[in-house]
Amino acid sequence: MTTDLLLLLLLLSSSRLALAAAFGVWINGAASSSPQSQEYEALQALKAAVVEDPRGALTSWQGPNVCAYRGVYCSAPPDDAAASGAVVAGIDLNRANLRGTLPAAVSLLAHLTFLHLNSNRLAGQPPDSLRDLQYLTELDLSNNLFSGPFPAAALLIPSLVYLDLRFNAFSGGIPAEAFAKSSLDALFLNNNQFDGEIPETLWSSPATVITLANNRLTGPVPSAYGYGGRVREVLFLNNKLTGCIPEELGFLPTIEVLDLSYNSLSGHLPPTLSCLAGIEVLNIAHNQFTGELPDLVCDLKRITNLSVSFNFFSGISQHCDRLAGRSVFDFVGNCVPGRGLQRPPPECDGGQGDGGLSCLRSIPVTRPVPCAQASVSVGVGVGVIVGGAMPSFGAGGVVTVTVP
Repeated sequence: MTTDLLLLLLLLSSSRLALAAAFGVWINGAASSSPQSQEYEALQALKAAVVEDPRGALTSWQGPNVCAYRGVYCSAPPDDAAASGAVVAGIDLNRANLRGTLPAAVSLLAHLTFLHLNSNRLAGQPPDSLRDLQYLTELDLSNNLFSGPFPAAALLIPSLVYLDLRFNAFSGGIPAEAFAKSSLDALFLNNNQFDGEIPETLWSSPATVITLANNRLTGPVPSAYGYGGRVREVLFLNNKLTGCIPEELGFLPTIEVLDLSYNSLSGHLPPTLSCLAGIEVLNIAHNQFTGELPDLVCDLKRITNLSVSFNFFSGISQHCDRLAGRSVFDFVGNCVPGRGLQRPPPECDGGQGDGGLSCLRSIPVTRPVPCAQASVSVGVGVGVIVGGAMPSFGAGGVVTVTVP
């Protein structure tokens, strides 16, 4: 064998080894299962799914060193992972104005902990393969053009803590499982096209923040039977909700922000709202509530913003007057005699929003409710059971609030 031939063979062998190390594949075509090759494949698939990149966010996505890609964050693998060396732990392409889709190959990023893709122009349906991202804790797909039904695969991501789907075009019903996922702490579904009724599982959610605003949701606000969760903020505003505020909402132990504005809710306010000891923002504006606004609501200790504007309230108490003097209380657009910025008398005399009888609360309760000792039990049947002096009613059954 000549010297030149030996040199050529040595060069070919070295090239094979170098390429195998760089790309994690065998030159003979047998695919490698190494994390590096899978991550490279996933990121190149994501790049290929983008048809417009006006800001050049993906121009650095070339070559095998994926940890050098802009918007890609690497770290040591999780303790229970088989990988060694750095792995892709996160992607942040927020506000890149990318147009395209989200490919199924994203699931090859097996160690991904966060995927932030907000404020782009990604369309279509998120892939079902998202369920395979076992370490993913944050999924932000907000402010895109995604459509179709609720992406149920996201609820199968075992470690998911933060799910943000707002400002898209998702439609159809919200599955009950969205509020039953034990790991979830924040759920943002606002500004989509979701419709149908809100599942009764809402109040069993472990999430501290739930936003359902600016959708097409109908039906009643779910009753909070036996709720003991940790929700702090719930936004229902600008939907098509009807019926009354359930009395059980007064027993939400940790609520700080409750926004029911811009719906078609009616009736008198339940006295149990006075039990919301930690409430800071309560907004029921632009509904059809009637009667006199009770002292119990205006006596909430931590309230910083109470808006009841553009309803049909016919009176406010002295306690509420004191709030108005501190710019905490907004009651314009109601039917309070002798007050400015109220509805014209023909609107108030027309009986708009008179849901007192339909809510079975035609006589507001003015005495304090013993919140700490109240207990809620659910019965079956149709009718009214009164425990102590305060009746409570729930759709589809009988709810007894026992007041010692």
